[in-house]
Amino acid sequence: MKYDSEGKIQPDLAKSYKILEEGKVYEVFLKENIFWQDGKPITTDDVIFTIQTIQNPEIKSPLRSSWLGVELESIADNGLRFKLKNGSAVFLENLTLKIIPKHVWESVSPSNFPFSTINLNPVGSGPYQLKNLFQDKDGNITSLELVKNPRYFDKKPYIPKISFKFFNSEEELIKAFRMGEIKGFSLSSIKNFPGGLDVYSFYLPRYFAVFFNLKDSKVLAEESVRKALSYATDKKEILDKVLEGYGQQVQSPILPNIFGFAEPEEIYEFNLDKAKEILEKAGFLLNENGVREKTIKKELAFQFKSNLSVGSKGDEVTELQKCLTKDSEVFPGGNITGYFGQETKAAVIKFQEKYREEILKPAGLEKGTGDVKAKTREKLNVICFEKPEEKITLKFSLVTVDQPFLKNTAQILKEQWAKAGVELEIKTLDISTLERDVLRKRDFDSLLFGKVLGLIPDPFPFWHSSQEGELGLNLSNYENKKSDSLLEEARKTLDEEKRKEDLEEFQNLLITDSPAVFLYNPSYLYFVSKEIKGIDRKLIADPSKRFEGIEEWHINTKRVWK
Repeated sequence: MKYDSEGKIQPDLAKSYKILEEGKVYEVFLKENIFWQDGKPITTDDVIFTIQTIQNPEIKSPLRSSWLGVELESIADNGLRFKLKNGSAVFLENLTLKIIPKHVWESVSPSNFPFSTINLNPVGSGPYQLKNLFQDKDGNITSLELVKNPRYFDKKPYIPKISFKFFNSEEELIKAFRMGEIKGFSLSSIKNFPGGLDVYSFYLPRYFAVFFNLKDSKVLAEESVRKALSYATDKKEILDKVLEGYGQQVQSPILPNIFGFAEPEEIYEFNLDKAKEILEKAGFLLNENGVREKTIKKELAFQFKSNLSVGSKGDEVTELQKCLTKDSEVFPGGNITGYFGQETKAAVIKFQEKYREEILKPAGLEKGTGDVKAKTREKLNVICFEKPEEKITLKFSLVTVDQPFLKNTAQILKEQWAKAGVELEIKTLDISTLERDVLRKRDFDSLLFGKVLGLIPDPFPFWHSSQEGELGLNLSNYENKKSDSLLEEARKTLDEEKRKEDLEEFQNLLITDSPAVFLYNPSYLYFVSKEIKGIDRKLIADPSKRFEGIEEWHINTKRVWK
């Protein structure tokens, strides 16, 4: 399958498909007379080989999780039958996978897949095929040339040859453009735009957010704190300063403005006063350093509750003797026996007379009685067991990838949240370290990171409770039984209206629970020479899909009579 100009999934190598048994079976029928660029026919064996390769754990394919439990077989008339364990409304997007030729790869062992020279001389079936590939002395690819594939089964492209060049920096890239070496490229920022080109702004189904660790961060486990942080976030400022306006604010993980869902019922518009008010009500007060703290008073493990006098015995007498021995004036060298004798009575009298104003005077007594009653117990509980307090400081860390736009976003968040009384520590890591040491172990308080969806929205992998832990993508460790049920239903129902209702209800539950602050969806900026026409995409599944429909791109035009 492939994506059309509207981002809808359409047949490519397939000529037709059927969805059967409430989404548990997908049958796909291949077009006739389709060939690999080397002239060999494309068959169902190639598709089965590709899927089985992905499913092989030795290959370590990042796509393997999407194909676990899927059974595949050939059926009559060049058809394939995919059997799923559960009904799925999103499986069709799996079939946008590109197929590899069995006759080329079947002799390569799984361990050699990443290292095979076939990777540098690929055999495909698309509108272009590889002609030349150039490498430097270290083996790095510097450029490659593609030419029309004469065996392409669909419309032949207008542009006969396309070259790709690879650069170590944006500065090198822009220099090459100014020297006339390239006609199209992508940049991370419009501020480096050299001018003289058309700018194509593509939307991708992705979002960036701050994910809160709901299980391992005490301060972020409080819903009031998470809501306050949402209100303290000025997304427009971030969008303008970091993305120069090229993007969209995000309020929800199902991207309503892209997929046509209703906006969430609760939207956290920037409101610093409201953020402060929520934190005040939750007990977080500003300290002398301008950072909020919350004091939690804990219940005592032990308190004196009984009247005690000579002859009493037990745990309370033991605790009484322990307490009195702490004061050398009251019970020097006292014995801890658990029995209330004359020695203990004398110590109690000294204690009562030492705190005469609080114990004896209210009762109209001049001298201690040696009996432990209400006023004596009250003072003993204060003196012996100082009420423990725990202070929670509104301070936590934010981990993100060592990339300019994410570091800039983190810095702005730090400044914005500081105005609400939050102390934020920023940690930046390279992507491999972050994935290995942070994401898998959930070793963070909060995480500034991006999520990429498909063009058939499926939040299940990112928010279902079964996806917690090092093998899952539920970064916030979010749990909500009702939310889980809605995600399960949305994933399997083929009724588009029911699916829409389920996802909108899930969205509202999630926004109320506030496991994350949703920030923005950056536009993907593609700069192309004005002489190149025919680029009509707006929504693409990933950056590489900007080339979907490349056979329609053209340079030369001529006038014709109509």
